[in-house]
Amino acid sequence: MAAEPHTSPIDPTKAAYVYMQVADHIAAQIEAGTLKRGARLPGERDLAEQYGVAIGTTRRAIQELRERGLLVTLPAKGTFVVE
Repeated sequence: MAAEPHTSPIDPTKAAYVYMQVADHIAAQIEAGTLKRGARLPGERDLAEQYGVAIGTTRRAIQELRERGLLVTLPAKGTFVVE
């Protein structure tokens, strides 16, 4: 089975931190309703693969979104969009 071409919304040549680009993209999905309130986000490794970034980058993006009040992380359960 052929892999589909990976198109990430992240532009490493932009003058913005990559983790902020990931955080802003996830925030935009929440605002647009693509990520519903109460929805569980994929795991950090899955997000890193999806965006084509390091796992530390996704961790920092999730931390940023928690600080913005958009996400909550429950130990052993996952990260969820705030309702």
